[in-house]
Amino acid sequence: MAAKPDAGVLLAAVESTSEAVLITLAALDEPGPLIEYANPAFTHLTGYRADEVVGRSPRFLQGPGTDRSVLDRMRAALVAGRSFQGEALNYRKDGSAYMVEWLITPVRNVEGRLTHWISAQRDVTDRRAMEDRQALLVRELHHRVKNTLATVQAVLNATLRSAQGFDAFRKAFANRIGSLAKTHNLITEGAAQAVSFETLLRTELQAYDEPGRGRVVLDGPAVTLPSEIAVPVGMALHELATNAVTHGALSHPEGRVEVRWTVADRTLTLTWNEHGAPPPSLPTREGFGSLLLNRILTAQIGARVDIAFDRDGLRVSVTIPLGAEGERPRPPGPADPA
Repeated sequence: MAAKPDAGVLLAAVESTSEAVLITLAALDEPGPLIEYANPAFTHLTGYRADEVVGRSPRFLQGPGTDRSVLDRMRAALVAGRSFQGEALNYRKDGSAYMVEWLITPVRNVEGRLTHWISAQRDVTDRRAMEDRQALLVRELHHRVKNTLATVQAVLNATLRSAQGFDAFRKAFANRIGSLAKTHNLITEGAAQAVSFETLLRTELQAYDEPGRGRVVLDGPAVTLPSEIAVPVGMALHELATNAVTHGALSHPEGRVEVRWTVADRTLTLTWNEHGAPPPSLPTREGFGSLLLNRILTAQIGARVDIAFDRDGLRVSVTIPLGAEGERPRPPGPADPA
């Protein structure tokens, strides 16, 4: 049988470990459990010197953000003489909070009587933040997939209603899904999972803006759209651009498109104006996807859409609620399956 290390070796090991270690007396009722020993890693973690903690209960590290239910589970395990592992919010000497993971184990003498508790502690603040971030991303992904499926359903239904023949349907549907994919790519480029409104506009219109001719005019303040709003807005801009190129102002050499927008009271108001086109006519089945615009914008994000025909081209005004500052916009409702 291998010889056990002497007390000096054990103390040196505890003193040199990077894990914070506390040794307390066994009594749990206040003022206990009283701290008998704190290693250097504990003083580094909490900012307290050893002489400032010895003789006190570890309860002094708790504060307003400490989860009471975790403490209750810990006490129940210790009262039963069992080990306990858990996490809670503690506070350093300077008042800063940190998430600590405990492993508390009982120490018994040769007669089996519980005499002390040894608590090994680790700062898991960064790990918990990463886990919370991962959980948030999973929820965001679930939310976005649900929204995307609703958008695809609306696109499919509107394309089926407007297309004349399978080839026309295939082309229109493929283009719309391609636009949806581009918007998703823009959203996922940054950690914020959002995209600027101007970027969405330029993605759809930059190919038709001829240098020096001013065929595309964009004017408005910087505004960032979260994914819940960016996806349907991106689809709407694709419909407007497609119509302008196929039937509207950009289908004629002298035509141009002006998009101007403002933001006030957490509301985005945009106006799409087409100029230089022949006298407009009412939308046809092959033309402007007004049905899809209303399905996507009105049904999903509560926008108001007004479509009018000026003497020299189409004019579309859209008002989009952005939600309260610091809050998510309201979740989109299900797409109309009809």
